[in-house]
Amino acid sequence: MSKSDAKIIHGTVVPFRGLGRKLGFPTANLKVETKLADGVYFGWAKLGKSAKKQALIFIGRPTTVGDYDRRVEAHILDLADKDYYGQELVLEAAHFHRDYLDFKNFDELVGAIKSDEAAAHSWFKHHALHTS
Repeated sequence: MSKSDAKIIHGTVVPFRGLGRKLGFPTANLKVETKLADGVYFGWAKLGKSAKKQALIFIGRPTTVGDYDRRVEAHILDLADKDYYGQELVLEAAHFHRDYLDFKNFDELVGAIKSDEAAAHSWFKHHALHTS
């Protein structure tokens, strides 16, 4: 499986600890199985009946924050921050950005997310939304 091939992940949004929101990066979370490698991806998210939006997608175990259950989290760019629990979420992981990293503290984690978000905005400037 090529890391650059788009892969679809879908499920119902579930609550976790809400830490992403507290750190300034709210996420829609899925507790689903995927064969995609752990790490950060750029792609698109379709939440409920909304239009597809650009998203930063994390797959893995967020051990930096003390969680060890594997999950999929999507920080959907330019989407209002509110609870989307119970809604259907379809993610298209289009580009593998980086491997999972374990950070020493929250400051390192937030710095990495900010860097990932900046890289995602740059990537999206050159990659159109696939509507097929």
